[in-house]
Amino acid sequence: MMLNKTGRRIGWLLLWLGIVPEMAAQAVSAEQNYASNSPGVAMVQTVFSATVYVNKVVMNERRFEQLVDSVKRLDSSGEMLSAPAKLDLVVKALYNNPTRYFSATTEYYRQKHRIYASGTGFFVTGDGFLVTNCHIIDRDSQFVRRKFIQSTFQEVTEANIRSLENSWQMTLTDEQRMQLANAYSVIYSQVSSMIIFDLKREIYAQFRVDEDGKVVTRRMPAAVIIKGQPMPGKDVAILKVDSVQQMPTLELTRDSLVRIGEPVLVYGYPEPVTSNTYLARETSVEPSLTAGVVSAIKKSIGGWPVIQMDAVITHGSSGSPVCNNRGQVIGLATFGSIDQTASNLASGFNFSIPSFMIRQYLDSVEVQPAMSDATRSFNRGLDYFFRGFYNKALRRFEVVKKLNEHYPELGYYLQESRKRIDAGQDKESMNRKTMFRMLALLLVAGGVVVFYRWKSKK
Repeated sequence: MMLNKTGRRIGWLLLWLGIVPEMAAQAVSAEQNYASNSPGVAMVQTVFSATVYVNKVVMNERRFEQLVDSVKRLDSSGEMLSAPAKLDLVVKALYNNPTRYFSATTEYYRQKHRIYASGTGFFVTGDGFLVTNCHIIDRDSQFVRRKFIQSTFQEVTEANIRSLENSWQMTLTDEQRMQLANAYSVIYSQVSSMIIFDLKREIYAQFRVDEDGKVVTRRMPAAVIIKGQPMPGKDVAILKVDSVQQMPTLELTRDSLVRIGEPVLVYGYPEPVTSNTYLARETSVEPSLTAGVVSAIKKSIGGWPVIQMDAVITHGSSGSPVCNNRGQVIGLATFGSIDQTASNLASGFNFSIPSFMIRQYLDSVEVQPAMSDATRSFNRGLDYFFRGFYNKALRRFEVVKKLNEHYPELGYYLQESRKRIDAGQDKESMNRKTMFRMLALLLVAGGVVVFYRWKSKK
């Protein structure tokens, strides 16, 4: 009991003096969690290129206008049916009888096209090994064909959408336009034949680096080291970015169990954010943070566990690290749930693959996940920074600069640490000044006591 009290007193004394001992991973704020983990998160982009031959498709404008007019007549007052309900009626009619409204001609398009599929990944070693979902890099032939069709017939699709908007005297939302574009791509594939030549695939990792105190984007090729299968398979892929050292990394948890109700933080690149036309382009590579809790532990149809969570994920979030409040990766964001009534993603019912499955893939190619020295120093610097020990934080950040001068956000924390030291906000200096003042007072008080005792003896 006495030893425990003594230990606590020594601990408090060390903290008071600004001597912060190294500690095991512990819960930190979401702000510190983001500062620590976001540098190691990357956007993963797969680029498919090919030469495409496809029949030209034309729309029977008279029949299409008749369809639109018939929908308008169902709601002559304009109050019974909402715009989404009207759009749904048009889309269903086009789906049910595409050849009534579209027909292929004998004329062929020949075009070179590039299409993109993007998601998220994160580095687990300082030399560039990166974890993501298999389905981001290994798209099936139907996806590739649909994307090429959308690209080829983009002008036709835009013309049809404008026709709808003019007829209904309204502007479709981005979601409605996307719904209509997807419908058209399915219809075009039914009425037109497509031949794809010289299909190529390139994979890139896009991540942030610090250049003279400013965060900029770097895009580098990535090679597939090993991959599983898209869901319902084990949807994991390990990529490698060459010619990098001391990259920002995330730590995989060694905990075998995840607790229901445990807070989770997800870092990723959701498409509604990265494609938002109102946001500056340079911000697209900044990961977005969503938060939630572990809702349940379910079993996939393949027999392995998946973590259900209510943190928001959507298109582009696939491959995102799902972290606990200690900053450790507990899962890989992989798939959501479909709302059967609305035929779109149901918010708050999302799933991630547990981290032990990531380790299985890393082990199979003899890759040992480990935090880089730069990340260890950066995280320790952040720990000091958020506690108010700016001198200690500065020394750690200066170590990071020697290891990797391009570490994301390093310039900001170097500048902020110096600024707060100059402003006299460093706790270590303040504590030591207080200590010296107290020692001085004790010496003075002791001197007074000694003086009076000496005087009383005379």
